[in-house]
Amino acid sequence: MTVFDDLVGQEHAAAVLQRAAAAGAEAIAGGRGAGMTHAWLFTGPPGSGRSEAAQAFAAALLCPDQGCGHCDMCHQVSVGSHPDVETVRPQGLSYSVKQTRELVLRASGAPTLGRWRVMLFEDADRATEAAANALLKAIEEPPPRTVWLLCAPSPDDMVITIRSRCRVVTLRTPSTAAIAHMLATRDDVPAEMAEFAARATQGHVERARRLALDEEVRRRREAVLSLPRSLTGVGECVDAAERLVKTSSEDAQDATSHLNDAETSELRKIYGEGSTGKGLNKGLVRGGAGAMKELEDRQKSRATRIKRDSLDVALLDLVAFYRDVLAVQFGAQVELSSDDRRADLAALARSSSPEDTLRRIDAIMLCRERLAANVNPQIAVEAMTISLWRPRL
Repeated sequence: MTVFDDLVGQEHAAAVLQRAAAAGAEAIAGGRGAGMTHAWLFTGPPGSGRSEAAQAFAAALLCPDQGCGHCDMCHQVSVGSHPDVETVRPQGLSYSVKQTRELVLRASGAPTLGRWRVMLFEDADRATEAAANALLKAIEEPPPRTVWLLCAPSPDDMVITIRSRCRVVTLRTPSTAAIAHMLATRDDVPAEMAEFAARATQGHVERARRLALDEEVRRRREAVLSLPRSLTGVGECVDAAERLVKTSSEDAQDATSHLNDAETSELRKIYGEGSTGKGLNKGLVRGGAGAMKELEDRQKSRATRIKRDSLDVALLDLVAFYRDVLAVQFGAQVELSSDDRRADLAALARSSSPEDTLRRIDAIMLCRERLAANVNPQIAVEAMTISLWRPRL
């Protein structure tokens, strides 16, 4: 079993990466490190496994057997402890030029154990324009043993100057059968539940795993898909919007509270709060207040991103529901992600026209655009729920 066997439904991309890893090993053996492609761009829809593919490639580049999956090198990469692999995960809404410059500086070092120093940049599309320019310089003139692995939804999400200097690896949406097989064999999920989770999440591997294994995730999806049936008046629309926004806020709070406390406590220790002895005081030493303020800003940005991501998942579930309504209205013989709500789909399909369904889908997509533009979530979602209730207003 190799590191590429974990890539669900990505056989073509895995074959490309395996050949590239072998070519990289040959280049090093022949003293031709400069002949290796030093910048790669992994693209694909959410849930397709961009980061997993990049990590597998990193392991293959460092492994003596190009990604055997069981040696120390492969294990260290998989658990995130390999000193020659740095994984960057933007925590907030964007990645700043200051952070990028620090990253570029770290990337200039030589590898310590393996053949290459690998910089794996998840969500590289979150880099600001200034950060992208700083990153471009590093990609244009990389050290001979440094390889950049960038991840983004599509090539168009990266500035063209970076895109043109990268070799693009395109991942596809995994099939329902491939995800269901993965859940059944790796996570021991019963076949019926695996099929349901794979179908409901439309090819998103990680969401499928959460849906199959977490009852709370299934409960939240049920609440979202019950929303269309509850929209019977303006008051109900406002209440539904409030519930959606509140749930996303709770998700963000649950995801960040423990992490925030640990980060704050660690920073206070670093700056000497509570220490005793000559020259020390019980508060933060000089410079600590500024660092604490910077940490609080990062934590707020992270919470905002998680809240937005949680709300976006709910909106995408709604889009999938109305897409299924449209399929029923046209009698299309396609797989329905909301097949478990056949009665609701049929009722809405009978009581509305395909034009109404398309207007509802447009309303949801407009809400997503407004949220991305930092419109107040409550206002944006209220406008959406009213449009779902009365699409012709």
